[in-house]
Amino acid sequence: MFKGAKKFLKIAGPGVITGAADDDPSGIATYTQTGAQFGYGQLWTVLLMLPFMTAIQEACARIGAVTGKGIAEVIKEHHGKKILYSILFLIIVANTVNIGADLGAMGAAAHLIIPINFAVLTLLFTAVVLLLEVFTSYKVYAKILKWFALALLSYPITVFLIKQPWGTLLSATFVPHIELSFAFLFIITGVLGTTISPYMFFWEASEEVEEEKEKHMIKRGLPHITRKFIHSLRLDNFIGMLSSQIATWCIIVVAATVLNANGVTDVRTAADAAKALKPLVHTFPNAGFLAELIFAVGIIGLGLLAVPILSASASYALRSIELEGRLESEVKTSSRLLWDNHHCHTHRTHHQFYRDRSNQSPCFHCRI
Repeated sequence: MFKGAKKFLKIAGPGVITGAADDDPSGIATYTQTGAQFGYGQLWTVLLMLPFMTAIQEACARIGAVTGKGIAEVIKEHHGKKILYSILFLIIVANTVNIGADLGAMGAAAHLIIPINFAVLTLLFTAVVLLLEVFTSYKVYAKILKWFALALLSYPITVFLIKQPWGTLLSATFVPHIELSFAFLFIITGVLGTTISPYMFFWEASEEVEEEKEKHMIKRGLPHITRKFIHSLRLDNFIGMLSSQIATWCIIVVAATVLNANGVTDVRTAADAAKALKPLVHTFPNAGFLAELIFAVGIIGLGLLAVPILSASASYALRSIELEGRLESEVKTSSRLLWDNHHCHTHRTHHQFYRDRSNQSPCFHCRI
């Protein structure tokens, strides 16, 4: 297993990291709500979104690889500052809300495992991410993010802890089911927004540039890429998006099989989903506890992956204003974004942060 993990780390690149970050704690909450509210009714959207997700992220990766510049810099060159600043404003607002939601979900998930105050755990995760961003180089940090990407395995494991109606799952995956109701279409919109997220565009393009810099492929400001490099880029991107969608499929399946089947149709956070599994899973002795533990560990691991990517992607976008620097130079901006978000977050209770008048998280509305 360790050899397999080492091989994964060698193959994995920006595409795998980006794909794993797509299943952040806020995304997990959205997918869980989908399964809890509509059962297997929206499982087909996972397969539908895979080619779109793969194509969009590959296009972003190619832009970074071919130009040697991030998405924001390319937008500035071809569409002007007004368009760029409008996009930057939306990215910063959405990412800030997303970071706060993810940190809160991580704290709540950890609280299920460790009896420590929620605010203390949230502060601890914030500090860990800040320290990693400040005191590690890009090369080391990229390796750490690859290890966090392995947290995706939590959800396929959870699926096999529960007895599944495999025939029904197969049918629901390939045969679309549509309900012409506001709630159904509203959740589908959230799922699409969660699957294809702007911060992923900025992150993957910028990471391809970082990879080129690490390999000394940029000379006189222009990248010198080969067919082999593009082939590796496409493979890495496809593996990342496929892994992300497999995890998404597993999350919806777990929520539908356990929560929806037992009448639990309202899940506001990823941690709520993990907590709800414990009394409802009875496959074998202590199966409920194990399902809760694995689900919670996945939330924490993917949160530790997604939060720095959210902050760094915003920083990469802001860097286009100055057109200088690399990941190490993004630390001040991304660190301030993280700290300001935590400061705001700790002045709210857990329930205040996640709920609004429509009983959906603020992050969910940002996705839409």
